[in-house]
Amino acid sequence: MEKIKTAVVGMGFIGPAHVEALRRLPNVDVVGILHFNPEMTRAKAEEMGIQVAYESFEAVLADPQIQCVHICTPNAMHFHQAKAAMLAGKHVVCEKPLSTTIAESEELVALAAKTGLVNAIHFNLRYYPLIRQMRTMREKGELGEVYSVIGSYLQDWLFKDTDYNWRLEPEQSGESRAIADIGSHLLDAIEYITGLKVESVMADFSTVHKFRKKPLKPVETYSGKFLQPEDYQDVPINTEDHANVMLRFSNGNKGVVTVSQVSAGRKNRMELEIAGSNETYQWISESPNNLWIGKRDGANQHLMRDPALLHGEARGLVSFPGGHNEGFPDTSKQLFKEVYQAITEGKQPVNPPFPTFADGLREIQICEAIVESNKKQAWVKI
Repeated sequence: MEKIKTAVVGMGFIGPAHVEALRRLPNVDVVGILHFNPEMTRAKAEEMGIQVAYESFEAVLADPQIQCVHICTPNAMHFHQAKAAMLAGKHVVCEKPLSTTIAESEELVALAAKTGLVNAIHFNLRYYPLIRQMRTMREKGELGEVYSVIGSYLQDWLFKDTDYNWRLEPEQSGESRAIADIGSHLLDAIEYITGLKVESVMADFSTVHKFRKKPLKPVETYSGKFLQPEDYQDVPINTEDHANVMLRFSNGNKGVVTVSQVSAGRKNRMELEIAGSNETYQWISESPNNLWIGKRDGANQHLMRDPALLHGEARGLVSFPGGHNEGFPDTSKQLFKEVYQAITEGKQPVNPPFPTFADGLREIQICEAIVESNKKQAWVKI
């Protein structure tokens, strides 16, 4: 088997997760990586057993053996790097958000269509098997008409004013933080499962820590808790720690979501409750192998992530038997499995099973409407 040669750019929290997932695919070879400075790239490459430590993004694009580039850098870099990679003839897997503006995302979608290159956005949470199971159950009519959606995505990694990361800086992350970061996963999952479009939004943001203590030396995501008081400087914060958003869907019904990065004890908890005319589904990412199915006129049910119990459309995302739990790292593996099947075939499928740049554009459109709504304190159409 001839392996597809790939490179991963950005070695914070999520870059190594991409590497780990890619290494679990038999048809992929992670040839090289790039960090934000050559010294750290070499150290990471040695630590992870990677062959090539690139000295620049240009060096990645100039390497003729690289067929696909994974972009895991800060948000403000996504547009330029994704564009350059496609112009260099490379397939691209990009972290969300696709860019920081609608115009940039539209340009990337148009370029992807023009080149025919495989393009994917890392909405990996779609790839929990029970997320696809809920979508399939809705498609088969088991859920019925969607009456309402209640969703939340809660974390505590920015709970303290000493917690700091590049995502707190609008020039790197964009105008929104919690919504653009974790809220984008939540909203993508809602539209993916329900088949509905969010048509308008009403948002209210809260910045709990108006000032945070920025480390005087670089730290990676989730690791700031280890610094000492003398290692910080106070900086103002202008992006949201917490957001509440009401939603109006294309079928006329409503929903509400809450996103927070300052909820003590919630490490990475996405929760969905989707109420339909036949039954209700509740799913929680911190116990992703179980789905609660609510009934009005019968006993409620618990569905375990077991390939023998799932619809065929969801069964393909399961690698182990029931009771052998699968979690967050497996979602990226399952997404990349579909992406690299397309790369093997040499072009973007007509109807890709994986999230594409067009899905990335969709989330930017929703995010910008949410930001505008918070500013106006009014309903905004998407």
